[in-house]
Parts: sequence; C-alpha cells; structure tokens
Amino acid sequence: MSRISFRSSTGGGMRGFSSGSAVAGGGGGGGRSSFSSVSVCRLGGGRAAAGGGGGGGFGLGGGGFGVRGGFPACPPGGIQEVTVNQSLLAPLKLDIDPEIQKVRTQEREQIKTLNNQFASFIDKVRFLEQQNKVLETKWSLLQEQGHTVTRKSIEPLFESYINNLRRQLDSLLGERGRLDSELRSMQDMVEDFKNKYEDEINRRTGAENEFVVLKKDVDGAYMNKVELQGKADSLADEINFLRALYEAELSQMQQQVSDTSVVLSMDNNRSLDLDGIIAEVKAQYEDIANRSRAEAEAWYQSKYEELQVSAGRHGDDLRNTKMEISEINRMVQRLRNEIDSVKKQCANLQAAIAEAEERGEMALKDAKAKLTELEDALQKAKAD
Repeated sequence: MSRISFRSSTGGGMRGFSSGSAVAGGGGGGGRSSFSSVSVCRLGGGRAAAGGGGGGGFGLGGGGFGVRGGFPACPPGGIQEVTVNQSLLAPLKLDIDPEIQKVRTQEREQIKTLNNQFASFIDKVRFLEQQNKVLETKWSLLQEQGHTVTRKSIEPLFESYINNLRRQLDSLLGERGRLDSELRSMQDMVEDFKNKYEDEINRRTGAENEFVVLKKDVDGAYMNKVELQGKADSLADEINFLRALYEAELSQMQQQVSDTSVVLSMDNNRSLDLDGIIAEVKAQYEDIANRSRAEAEAWYQSKYEELQVSAGRHGDDLRNTKMEISEINRMVQRLRNEIDSVKKQCANLQAAIAEAEERGEMALKDAKAKLTELEDALQKAKAD
C-alpha cells in the first residue's frame, strides 16, 4: 500500500485532490486503483461547494472516472436553475512521482534477482538429490556385493600391518637398549679417563714440586761448591804466603847465622852444628808446610769429589725429573686428546640416541595412531 498525492490547477483557482488508496499487483493482468475525493474548494469566490466522488478505477484493462455531486433539492412546485462551475470541467493534470517509479523498478529488479537465485537453488537441490540417490544406489550395491568378502579380505591386511608395526616397535626398543648400553659404557670410559687425567695432574704437580726442591738442593750445592772453591783459593793463597814467609825467614836466618858464625868464631870454642840446626828447622818448616798443604789438598779434594758426586746425582735426578715431566706432559696431552675424542663420541652418541628416541617416539605415535585407526576401521567393518 502506498500513498500518492496529485495536484491539479486551472486558470481561475486551485483544487486539492488526495488519493485514498493505491494497490498495484505484480501479476500479469494489470493494476487497479481507487481514489476518493475528500474536498473540493474554490479559492477566489464568495461561495463554497462540496462534493464527493463515488469512485473510479484504472488499470491495464481500462479505466473510469466518475463524479457524483450533491446539489440543493428542488423546491416544490418548480425547477431551480442549475449552476455549473466551469473550473470543474477543466481536465486534471495528473503527474506520477518519479521516486515511486524508481522504487517500483528496483523492486521488480530485486524480484527478478530473487527469482533467478531461487531457481538456481532449486536446480542445485535437484542435482544434489540426484547425486544422493546415485550414491545410495552405489552404497547399497557395494553392501550387497562385498559385505562378507570385505571383512575377510581386510582383517588379514590389518593384522599383517599391525604385526609389521609391532616388529618395527620391537626393533626400535632393541636399538634404544643397545644405544643406552653404549652410552653407559662411554660414560664409564669417560669417568675412567677423567680419573686417570686427575691422577696424572696430581703426579705432575708432585713432580713439579720435587723438581723445585731438587733445584733448591742443586742451587745450595752449587753455592757450597763456590764457597769451598773460595776457601780452597784462600788456603792456596795462605800456603803461598806461608811459603814465601818461610823462605824469607829462612834466608834471614841463614844470613844471621852466617854473620853470627863469623862473630862467634873468634870467641866461642864450642863447635856448634849450625848447618844441622838450620837443616832441622828447615825440615820442620817444610814438614809443617807439606802437612798443611796435604791436609788442605786432601780436604779440598774430598769436598770437591763430594760436590761432584752430589752434583752428578742431582744432575741425574734433574734429567730424570725432566724426562718424567716431559713424559707426563705427553701423557697428559694424549689423555686430553682421548678425552676430547671420547667427549665427541659421547656427544655424537647422545645426539644419535636423542634422534633415535625422537624417531622411535614419532614411529610409536604413528603406529599407535594407525593402530587406533585400524582398530576403529576393523570394529566398523565388524559392525557392518
């Protein structure tokens, strides 16, 4: 239902016209509209006239328009003059609102679009129904043909696949146990090498401490040797000094004896053996000097030999210690290389174990999932 307003105008005045109702059908026949005049008013005159329109219709099939006017009743006994308003006889100018026409056009287009969509939807539903019927027919045929054969043919396949998965799982578990045992053996080997390395480090530390002690002893022996060498030099100098002093005293005594002998030869009647006395004194001095020199040389020689023996022994100990230290260094280096190699092997084994565990877990999950799917399919096949 839509409301439409029309306005009509003539030369002498203005009329108002309002539509009561307008109904348009979307069918194929035509349209029907009815209008009722509410009021007709003449502007510019001194009188007013009221009238009512009985009704009218227009459509595709035809149309009509009627006016029924009310006038004053004739007085009894005569005919009253009829006065006709000429402005009412003028044709009306009816214009349709373009917005209404546009709305109607849009509605028609929407209706066409909806009709097309509805038709396509109906076609799709029909096609799906046909496909459903075809699938139902195929399913019924398959159930009729292979109900017993399918169960007998699927069960051995599922069982063989399950057994294959179980064998793979057992092999993975065995490989995991083997890798775990290898890992434990490698860890024990690493621990053993670590203990050996710590022992060698302790031995090296002890050898270095012993080397320091021996070096201190060698330094002390060398200082003693230098000191004894200085004492021997001082004793040799003292011996030389005493020898020179003895020779000087001996020469002086010989001179005095010779002078005295000259003087005494005149007065002394006693025969003194001055040469014997001098020889005896000389022999005594020489004996004292020889004993002192022999004692000094013997003491120096013994000390020197003792120092040589001690230096040789310390030198041998030092060489042995150096050889042991170099051997320990080589052993430590070899152990370090072995430890690095074992660490690399352990890292590789751990990586391989982790990878094997990951593969095993993935295979186990996959096997469990496939086993579940197979069991579900088997149960479904048994149920069918």
